[in-house]
Amino acid sequence: MSSESHGHSDALKAKASAVRLVGFDVDGVLTNGQLGIASDGQETKFFHVHDGHGIKQLLRLGLEVAWISARQSASVARRAAELGVVHLFQGEIDKWPRLDGLARSLNLDAAQIAYMGDDLPDLECLHRAGLAAAPADAQPAILAAVDWVSSRNGGSGAVREFAELLLAARALAEGRP
Repeated sequence: MSSESHGHSDALKAKASAVRLVGFDVDGVLTNGQLGIASDGQETKFFHVHDGHGIKQLLRLGLEVAWISARQSASVARRAAELGVVHLFQGEIDKWPRLDGLARSLNLDAAQIAYMGDDLPDLECLHRAGLAAAPADAQPAILAAVDWVSSRNGGSGAVREFAELLLAARALAEGRP
């Protein structure tokens, strides 16, 4: 699918306007997927400030945001806390049950979930969510499985671009400019 801000299909706009919960993989989506590991074992990840602003915009408009990662990382927990992301799940190898359980606890169905992932562990979430998205540098199997592909790579503004798509669709559905 095109990532241009204009010209999105009506089907994509309809899916985006229904979203109430946005799930994100961490490594390769919120970060560029690289891990910096120092000799003392400390891990470093880099998050893009523009993506952080997109997350804050989603939260400000009342959307639920969840981060789901197969890895455990103190830097991820810290960044989530800075942005106000309360639904943080780390060490989740099988991500869909966690995302589905969260949606059910919020009285939401799969059609109200958007998910952005970049690699094979994200595939089930992408297949089951109402709206599936990926950064431009996602694995080929992921790119083939999603409704929308960002023009940006993971960790380089892809989350912000997806957030803007969701916010624009919601504003349009609510009759706001």
